Amino acid sequence: MLRTLRSSTTARRLTATGAAALMALSLSSFSAHAAPTDSDPTPGPTPRVVGGEKAKQGEFPFMVRLSMGCGGSLYAKDIVITAAHCVGGSGPDKSITVTAGATDLKDPKAIKVKSKKVVVAPGYAGQSKDWALIKLAKPVKLIKGRTALLPITTTKAYDKGTFGVAGWGDVKEGAGQQQRHLRKAKVPFVTDAACKRAYPTSPGVHFFPKEEICAGNLQAGGVDTCQGDSGGPMFRKDNKGKWLQVGIVSWGDGCARPGKPGVYTEVSTFAKQIAKAARAL
Repeated sequence: MLRTLRSSTTARRLTATGAAALMALSLSSFSAHAAPTDSDPTPGPTPRVVGGEKAKQGEFPFMVRLSMGCGGSLYAKDIVITAAHCVGGSGPDKSITVTAGATDLKDPKAIKVKSKKVVVAPGYAGQSKDWALIKLAKPVKLIKGRTALLPITTTKAYDKGTFGVAGWGDVKEGAGQQQRHLRKAKVPFVTDAACKRAYPTSPGVHFFPKEEICAGNLQAGGVDTCQGDSGGPMFRKDNKGKWLQVGIVSWGDGCARPGKPGVYTEVSTFAKQIAKAARAL
């Protein structure tokens, strides 16, 4: 069984995290610099955001694309939240370009902002605690002069139901093609017990029910995040109809396989740590 991270980065990115165990399971067939395409899912049961559709411009204004081949969301005007396995570690970092304000990565109105600093979750060592913050060189100002932020949930009350996911990643497992247009899908909550059965502990694979949350069509598969979607948000609406982030795209066995749901960092578990880290940036 492969514990497949959902970044399009190569072993070089995993090595930078110090996760030696994950190097053996690296995504070497996925280039961090793959050119975006506008391919659509192939028809039929082939795992295909797999099983999703194109998002409309402005539908998820909090979504951002990171130049190393990951997704993220705007936690603050100048802070992006993403997955720890997408970045090289904590410290000053001016190498990341953040694209915001557009679903089409080739949109001439898309906003480009450079990173300034990165903070990786305390204790992250390749499995679980898969979150990181990116401090931007300047605040993101969207076309209409406002920034659409995605608040994180601070309670486990929203860690159930049907969630939304979005990203520019593969629409088919193993395709190695990043998308030009943002895609979206809906994924249902999978219980911890069912996720444990789906991912029994083995070398390099471990599901952490207190720190991770699973979602996907457990029986049929067919809808999921995939390589290149890592770091993007899993979200749902709160009781007031406002978007809340409940997860961060992390890993899974392949993409959209029956019996193998996507595994996401459980944001509610780390809400206080994330807020504290953001205040210190």
